[in-house]
Amino acid sequence: MGGKDEDARGAGISDEELAAFLERASSGAGEAPREPSARARMVTERLRDQQDPPGWRTGPAAQGMRGGRGRAGRRIKATLAVVFIAGLALVALRPELVIDRVTGKTADREAAKAPLAAETARPTEPPPPVAPDLPTLKEPFRGSPALQWADGAAGIEVPEATAVGWMPKEKVAEALQQVKQFLVAANLDPATLRGERPAAALALLDPRQPDGPQRLEQYLAKPTAQDSPLTLFTRFDPAEAKPVGDVVKVRGSMRVEEGEPGEVRVVTDYTFVHPMTKGGTSVQRTIVRRQITLSLLDPARWTATGDRLQLSEHHAEWSNVRCEMADGYLHPHFPQDAPTGQTPTGPATDPYDRSKDIEGEGCGTFTRS
Repeated sequence: MGGKDEDARGAGISDEELAAFLERASSGAGEAPREPSARARMVTERLRDQQDPPGWRTGPAAQGMRGGRGRAGRRIKATLAVVFIAGLALVALRPELVIDRVTGKTADREAAKAPLAAETARPTEPPPPVAPDLPTLKEPFRGSPALQWADGAAGIEVPEATAVGWMPKEKVAEALQQVKQFLVAANLDPATLRGERPAAALALLDPRQPDGPQRLEQYLAKPTAQDSPLTLFTRFDPAEAKPVGDVVKVRGSMRVEEGEPGEVRVVTDYTFVHPMTKGGTSVQRTIVRRQITLSLLDPARWTATGDRLQLSEHHAEWSNVRCEMADGYLHPHFPQDAPTGQTPTGPATDPYDRSKDIEGEGCGTFTRS
């Protein structure tokens, strides 16, 4: 009977009520349980199993796991902070990188670097405007149409040779190569650019031409404003200006035509862009354009050395140089130079405009450099 009475009383108490009673008992409050201890232990174990599913730990172990996530989060935030600070430093040093991205200039810059096709005939208009960026020691052609021009001698492309008048195709091909050699020696050879005697260029000229190489030697020895070697040779004073790098940008063309009986003429028109520095970070571009016609003469008709070039015509213009100098050197004008000498009075011209012939003389201004 006693057993049955205990089961009946236990059946009338819910698990939640028994658990609450046990909690009060453990804290010293309330009466001792009238339930059998075995049932109490069974209910307590069942409630614990419901609260703590398998594989999930609470208490200090779980707090350690949460702490691990917190530390990982802090490491990620620290890394992002370093990247952000580095980004700010980059923007401070090279703000144009961000500005170019925002304004779309990056694509423009890449397009401006695409090389142009060779010039096979005189253009009909000047090159289009480009972003007027200042040149630097690393990018001396930045902000210039010449950025898309060929480098050095590669810009002096020789056309395909054909027979002209009395001269067969093979001889015309030789004449074209000689003319290219002359242009390179006169405008690109490092010794010539340093102001030395342009020996290689002079060696290609016919010594039998009246007032030919002999007169040029006089110009080199005693230059004047009227008799200047600069009409044919590009020369700088090495004590004043030095090239930036070893690249000169070149664009132009040449063609062959028949002249007088027994004469074959090679007509050339080239522009050379020379980046120069005076020291420090200042860079200026000197732009030289030359229109030169060289001839080969038939020795049977002319007093000439058959394998040498004769000067027929030559015209030149240059920009971004001081006007008053007459010592046989080009003197680039740098921003730090104080204004001196003659004030330019001629019309403003675009030194990259190859659509017109070289016109006039005197000291003028230029619209871009």
